[in-house]
Amino acid sequence: MHISASSTLAEERIVTAALLVIGDEILSGRTKDQNIGALAEHLTNVGIRLREVRVVPDDEADIVAAVDALRRRYDYLFTTGGIGPTHDDITADSIAKAFGVPIVLDERAEKILSDYYAAKGLELTPARLRMARIPSGADLIENPVSAAPGFRLGNVFVMAGVPSIMREMLQCLTPMLETGAKLLSVTIPVNRPESEIAEIFSAHQSRYRDVQMGSYPLLRDGRPASDLVLRCSDQDRLREAVDTLKAALGV
Repeated sequence: MHISASSTLAEERIVTAALLVIGDEILSGRTKDQNIGALAEHLTNVGIRLREVRVVPDDEADIVAAVDALRRRYDYLFTTGGIGPTHDDITADSIAKAFGVPIVLDERAEKILSDYYAAKGLELTPARLRMARIPSGADLIENPVSAAPGFRLGNVFVMAGVPSIMREMLQCLTPMLETGAKLLSVTIPVNRPESEIAEIFSAHQSRYRDVQMGSYPLLRDGRPASDLVLRCSDQDRLREAVDTLKAALGV
């Protein structure tokens, strides 16, 4: 049996996070989000539990309200979208308002952008310079793709919405994060529909309350089947739960 990720000490604390996706284009369906899955997978791999995802429009009041709620509820809040050069990119302003700090033309960010565009023989226009507006007191997050930095303020990490840029920013900010017990995962494929295994599965969950269990129906070779996913930070406990469930199901 293969258990994904490596085990960690059971007493290691659980670190939680939320993601706030910002953008009218997501809510309208014009842009299909690719960042939720990428962030969730990355955080799981480093030992952080993504507990909530919200999507809000490019509206300052909505962004501020969501930021205030999520940064207080979880250890970390990540945001994607709304830090570009156009008028509707208002994430930086909204984060500043949520923290009650001014937004300033950051000298570090201005230098990064000036060097980047100079190397390309391009002018640092007012629109491009707008991407150097950062909430006062924030740390910058490197952007190896297009230079315009993200930033960290408190426990909030602000990243670009473009998936390729977001992924690179995520790699750059990871050393700033405290991580906890990794959530290990095992999938048991069962060639039976959920209705046939529901009672056994429910009883097993009652027996192993410390192991997260989920059932995911699908068609396998054109027939109803189920993938049973078990998750736990304790490798030995997870292995026991998997072995006993397999025995109960006869798989």
